[in-house]
Amino acid sequence: MLGFLAIASIALLGLVPQSQAIVVYTGWDRHALVGSEVRLYCSFFSWRWTSEDVTFSWSYRSDGSRDSISVFHYTGGMPYVDNKGPFRDRLEFIGNPRRRDGSILIRNLDYSDNGTFTCDAKNPPDIVGRPSSVRLMVYDKVPIRAGVITGAIIGSVLGLLILVVAIYYLMRFLVARRVFNISVSKLDKGKKGKGKEGSQQRQEAVLTSRPVLPRSMVPKLGFTFWGPRRESKGPVLYATLDQSSKLLKGVGSDKKKSGDSRKDKK
Repeated sequence: MLGFLAIASIALLGLVPQSQAIVVYTGWDRHALVGSEVRLYCSFFSWRWTSEDVTFSWSYRSDGSRDSISVFHYTGGMPYVDNKGPFRDRLEFIGNPRRRDGSILIRNLDYSDNGTFTCDAKNPPDIVGRPSSVRLMVYDKVPIRAGVITGAIIGSVLGLLILVVAIYYLMRFLVARRVFNISVSKLDKGKKGKGKEGSQQRQEAVLTSRPVLPRSMVPKLGFTFWGPRRESKGPVLYATLDQSSKLLKGVGSDKKKSGDSRKDKK
């Protein structure tokens, strides 16, 4: 019997929805000018779906004060603004509870509005969580915060680094392009030099080649036809030319002797 009751109690506890922690968060500290308006953002994180019973509550504590006063409350789908507080005519609910947004808008700011605003949200059954606070500071002129100065310095350093890297790669590109142009010009000069050497070699071959006589003149001169000269047969040309000159002289002398003999006979 006792075991049955224990099992039944465990089953009932499993059916009952268990509450989990809810995380509420607001934005950074806000700075605004006198007479302007400012939006105070508030949202939450919960493992549950957004309940119809979701609630948002805003409280305010002025600088130099220890006590907080309630200035706004949202529950049952209706917003409620405190009718006696310092923001009764200047506060407006601009959030969207379905999107877990409980933001408020405060208009016509004054120096007396400086203080801390605290937002608390509940999403039943998730109701356990710590509220989140944001500080509002009202000025005649919005001061330059240290974060802005730090961000500007970091941005300047990064920009300088990017510029240096860009110059480095540009110089590498220019040097590589210069080297490429020089190598191409050298290749062109080499090709032109080879062309000139080839033409000179061809001219030398033409000048050193042996002249070829027509075949019709070969029987008359009494020597044979030859082709281009070879280094090993150079003396043959001179010997042949000497023989041809002797033959021509012999033919001339024979003609003179025959002419003289004819004169003698007459």
